[in-house]
Amino acid sequence: MSSPTTTEAEATGGSRFGGLRNQLQQLFAFLGLVLIFAVFSIAQPSVFPTYSNITGNILFSAVVIGLLALGATLVIITSGIDLSVGTGMTLCAVMSATFMVNWHLPVWLGLILTLLFGFALGAVNGTNVAILGLPPFIATLAMMLVAQGLALVISNAAPIYFDATGAHASLIWLSTGNLIPGVKFPNAVLVFLLAAVVAYVLLNKTLLGRYDISIGSNEEATALSGINTKKWLILIYAVAGVFTALGGIMISARLGSAQPATGAGYELQAIAAVVIGGTSLSGGKGTIVGTVIGALIIAVINNGLQIMSVRQEWQNVILGLVILVVVFIDQFRARRLATS
Repeated sequence: MSSPTTTEAEATGGSRFGGLRNQLQQLFAFLGLVLIFAVFSIAQPSVFPTYSNITGNILFSAVVIGLLALGATLVIITSGIDLSVGTGMTLCAVMSATFMVNWHLPVWLGLILTLLFGFALGAVNGTNVAILGLPPFIATLAMMLVAQGLALVISNAAPIYFDATGAHASLIWLSTGNLIPGVKFPNAVLVFLLAAVVAYVLLNKTLLGRYDISIGSNEEATALSGINTKKWLILIYAVAGVFTALGGIMISARLGSAQPATGAGYELQAIAAVVIGGTSLSGGKGTIVGTVIGALIIAVINNGLQIMSVRQEWQNVILGLVILVVVFIDQFRARRLATS
């Protein structure tokens, strides 16, 4: 049997019109980003649009949300969901500190083991969904709680600090350093952009991406064509786990420590970024470029509200409303396509 050859540009229906619609969605998301940025710049002109705030706060925030969202995009395209990316990120951060601080492993080896740990974490999610047949919501909800508990148990509910000026200086530089001398542009942003390129290639130029979209469009038809959908689902969740682990590495490197109590709530921001970027919760279509824009939108909103001294509870209300509106638009669009 021939394999599906759907690309990201064809994810909305396999036509040129679908590709154009995808590009329009990305354009609207980008225009939304520009509009939100302009509003906050007018509201707080002396603080919000400054170079230090953009590079030191907004982009740093977008890095963590974006890395989680890249993995979530691959999962959501299958019509699944991953609620464990937030606490999974925390567990991966704790494991990175365990490898490098407690076990005294070299930084490079600790990084590799952390990424492999994330891969295994995602593979467990994929196995629960593909082999055990658990709904993705339930499988990843259980993993969210397991990861949250393990992070606290492994760290003894206390932060694990890196030696920022000694053995782990290269780890801290990976996040907060500047690759270009004299230019204050954090390496974390470059890592995120590189990860986005990798995710783009995976989704558009590899079998994993083709089967990802095919499974989300019609898993039964994909299986009937001779594709082992269970194997590919496990692999997709496992690859998503690698991006989760990378998010854990970057946040712990920025903080200079692994904080076992962080991570809760990041899954909602990551999913919001994915949906804002145009990936359908119904599965079968999604774009990495849109996800990057969505992560920037969430980071800009969070930073702008903080600068305007909006209380945290109201920030959550606003983010929740944004998610509701975007999901409503996504469902409305799906119903229109179904009836056309």
